[in-house]
Amino acid sequence: MGTEVSPIYRKMIYCYTSNLNIEFKEMPCRGGSGGECVENYFDRNTAAIIIQNPNFFGVVDDYSDLVKAAHHVGALAVMSVYPISLALLKTPGEMDADIVTGEGQSLGLPLSFGGPYLGFMATKMEHVRKMPGRLVGRTQDAQGRTGFVLTLQTREQHIRREKATSNICTNEALCALAALVYMSLMGKQGLVETAQLCLDKAAYAKERLAAIPGVTVADAPVFNEFVVTLPRDAGDVVGRLIDKNIAAGFPLGRYYEDMDRSMLVAVTEKRTKEEIGLLAEYLAAEL
Repeated sequence: MGTEVSPIYRKMIYCYTSNLNIEFKEMPCRGGSGGECVENYFDRNTAAIIIQNPNFFGVVDDYSDLVKAAHHVGALAVMSVYPISLALLKTPGEMDADIVTGEGQSLGLPLSFGGPYLGFMATKMEHVRKMPGRLVGRTQDAQGRTGFVLTLQTREQHIRREKATSNICTNEALCALAALVYMSLMGKQGLVETAQLCLDKAAYAKERLAAIPGVTVADAPVFNEFVVTLPRDAGDVVGRLIDKNIAAGFPLGRYYEDMDRSMLVAVTEKRTKEEIGLLAEYLAAEL
């Protein structure tokens, strides 16, 4: 598991597996350019590698080589993704990943002070029967009409609980329905245009923020998030701008001790050119 995987995700994985006989190794961040030979961190005893694209710092990468190396030693490749970015970036399937997960909030769901949201998961066909929950497939009835039915429904949580893969039921289906409506209305081209807006606006934001004296913007390929380093503590700056109703970014010092002057800035399709300009002006005035 890479250190660039969200520290929140890593904490959750450690929590969920704390009673299992599983050993985790954290690989160094590749930084979007290959970097250190992280393949040296796994061998024939490795069950799976976990990677994130774009990673927690917003950097995008082509992990095809890493996935291939994992398969060479018999390990699975698990990839966490940001769904909107897949309209432009190389997909996990094209990289030959085995399992894909992600957060679906960006698919038409409001922030709602932290939820409810939905997660999604996809696998190669050979792993589909090990997935939790239920799978819906398309079929035809006796009259040739298209219908959608539960084609695979693991019921171990009812009759063989020790083998259960899913035993928690929620109303997450409502969020999934909202995401389905959003994607249906947007269509393939709409999602591509949305992703392009995120990419272009993030590039504009990088340009405006990099022009501020004392501010450094990370030089790496990104989608809609990027790291900005300030001349002083980022947490203090972010807090002061919050008081002025400006959400400048996320202070990375909360999770990385050596990044107390850095913050993660996110730009989505909802941000306007004027808003990005205001962010740059307020940040420059605060510094």
